[in-house]
Amino acid sequence: MYSFLFYTILEVFGLIFLILSFSVIAIYLILMALSALEMRDFLRKNRFADYGDIVTSPIAPGVSILAPAYNEGQNIVQNVQSLLSLHYGKFEVILINDGSKDDTLQKLIESFKMEKTSYAYHPEIETKAVRGIYRSKNMSYRRLTVIDKENGGKADALNTGINIASLEILACIDVDCILSSESISRMVRPFMEETNKKVIAVGGVIGIANNCDVQDGTVTKYRVPETTLGKFQVIEYLRAFLMGRMAWSRINGLMLISGAFGFFRKDLVREVGGYFPKTVGEDMELIVRMRRFMDEKKIPYKVGFVPDPLCWTEVPETEDVLSRQRNRWMRGTIETLQLHQALRLNPKYGILGMLSYPFWSVFEKSAPILETAGIVYTAILLVIGDFSTVYFVALLLMMYLLSLLVSSFSVLYEQIAFNRYKDKNDLRKLIWIIITEPFVIHPKVVFWGLMGHIDFIKGKGGWGSMIRTGFKKAEDRKNLAEQTTT
Repeated sequence: MYSFLFYTILEVFGLIFLILSFSVIAIYLILMALSALEMRDFLRKNRFADYGDIVTSPIAPGVSILAPAYNEGQNIVQNVQSLLSLHYGKFEVILINDGSKDDTLQKLIESFKMEKTSYAYHPEIETKAVRGIYRSKNMSYRRLTVIDKENGGKADALNTGINIASLEILACIDVDCILSSESISRMVRPFMEETNKKVIAVGGVIGIANNCDVQDGTVTKYRVPETTLGKFQVIEYLRAFLMGRMAWSRINGLMLISGAFGFFRKDLVREVGGYFPKTVGEDMELIVRMRRFMDEKKIPYKVGFVPDPLCWTEVPETEDVLSRQRNRWMRGTIETLQLHQALRLNPKYGILGMLSYPFWSVFEKSAPILETAGIVYTAILLVIGDFSTVYFVALLLMMYLLSLLVSSFSVLYEQIAFNRYKDKNDLRKLIWIIITEPFVIHPKVVFWGLMGHIDFIKGKGGWGSMIRTGFKKAEDRKNLAEQTTT
């Protein structure tokens, strides 16, 4: 009897894994097709677009740029100068010093001639205490406001910025990101083009600046990172943005806008209560809550996506730091999905409830568990001698070829649309990563995701430290080259 039950369970698991495998193949082929259609339409629409008209247009919405900072004293002055130099007619920069323990605040005060004001601060969203609000008498820095507050984390810092933001659109960014000079005009365009659907948020592509030349706050030369993990993340980001989010944008199913670069309607953000400080996935949770609110109010809406590479960031290139980041991403995903379980297969929420939520639950949150279970299942079959080598190799080869196809098309999309990586050696390096990733890097990513589940069960919170080495500047490379030749 026990033997019969054991083999029955194995057969059920085998059927489940087979269905999941073919589901993965079908879903990703559909996503590839949807992203191709969306990219085609985007390129057609923007072929003759003049974003200079948006910069000077009197009807263009004002943008409040919110940039939380914690212990960023080393680069804070250059970062703020870069934000103040963006090309747009109506914007403000709100820098939130989230209880930094270094000289971040002092450098801001000295460099931008900031003075503490008697600003009447009446928080609509509850946050940690504000210690002071600073403005400059120098008209060159009239767009800049600095908030000094007690430490409360990124979400709490953003909520503080939301409380004093005066313009219609919120641009929530990481202070150490590099923004294209045209980033605001390109990101506000979807808000201006809305017709029968209200655009509630717009996301953009995040590029990887490791090993690139940066001069005067602008990426001047694109290169892939030098490390294997850095190159892997180039492929991963291209897959996520140019493949995944383009496709979900096509059917208005986006559940995530990167916390490093996202634009939101201020009135709606305030109405839903701002960011939720008790999750490490505050970016995803806010979008889901905004979408849920609109669906419950039965208001037609859209979450937009701009595939232009308008923002660059430094990514971790060591396993220690990258593992902490992926652990946090997994915990944030689990928290968001649990907070909004009412969406699950609920037709009341349309695409969000019937497609997006199930996809994230199975293929994002549960993927590490399912892959590990598949390995255990295969090992059991080997032990009991009920293993089909032909079946196993065929399925493994099919999944491997799917991985090659999706990653290759992501790089192809980038080359056709933007062609940032012009060096053929860079492309060869990326192709090699595509070939080896499933065997070398992917198992580590699965393990880090599993640890995220375990840490969530344990109740572990917090972000963990993110060690940055800083962007390489064009002048630095020039000096290094001169030193090498001499």
